[in-house]
Amino acid sequence: MSANLKYLSLGILVFQTTSLVLTMRYSRTLKEEGPRYLSSTAVVVAELLKIMACILLVYKDSKCSLRALNRILHDEILNKPMETLKLAIPSGIYTLQNNLLYVALSNLDAATYQWPSDSQELEKELSAGSQFVGLMAVLTACFSSGFAGVYFEKILKETKQSVWIRNIQLGFFGSIFGLMGVYIYDGELVSKNGFFQGYNRLTWIVVVLQALGGLVIAAVIKYADNILKGFATSLSIILSTLISYFWLQDFVPTSVFFLGAILVITATFLYGYDPKPAGNPTKA
Repeated sequence: MSANLKYLSLGILVFQTTSLVLTMRYSRTLKEEGPRYLSSTAVVVAELLKIMACILLVYKDSKCSLRALNRILHDEILNKPMETLKLAIPSGIYTLQNNLLYVALSNLDAATYQWPSDSQELEKELSAGSQFVGLMAVLTACFSSGFAGVYFEKILKETKQSVWIRNIQLGFFGSIFGLMGVYIYDGELVSKNGFFQGYNRLTWIVVVLQALGGLVIAAVIKYADNILKGFATSLSIILSTLISYFWLQDFVPTSVFFLGAILVITATFLYGYDPKPAGNPTKA
């Protein structure tokens, strides 16, 4: 059962990450009348949706009993303040990472988001800002994601609390940090045009995909590990790059890209390969 959950969660993560990269990039570069939606508010809404989804899952696990749900939330979150506070560190890092992803995909095409291109013509066609800013955002997000992932995996596997309770704790701090970011960076725009300015159907798809990503990543870390999560993310980047080339036509792959793709696929295969133990040689 755990093996099935492991590979199912990995597959969903690949699909979710690929969809998120493409739709987020499209939503941040789509030219529309009126103000563009604020990425800081989208991060907060995604955290709130994640909390709601986890509460519903805990409610389902509690045999749809509101009394049992209330008792579990009270016992596992309010009565264990130190356990809850442990999630403040990865939560702050994940919130920073989510904001950085919006910055990266506002300044890079979907492929350069992970695989920088040497094409000068492509660089001239990029419609949204500086590649340097985008690449710095990606690098910072990668380093912060690695640390937060290992930290979160340690917490999940050393305690008996369910992954959904841990996600509620994570989302609680994420909402607080996210609202602080909204106030600091976009407070004036929010007071002028509202919290949901520029939101449309595509924006809500991005928000839902981001909320789903938080749940799937937690499941992958719980049932697999943080290294496989990294491989799944890398595979999704290769997939999004291929879609970017054949469908969006905003990326020209280079020899460096193909080399990196081969290395990622090979590493994924070798890490997941489980050779059968050699039997004892028969005696003559």
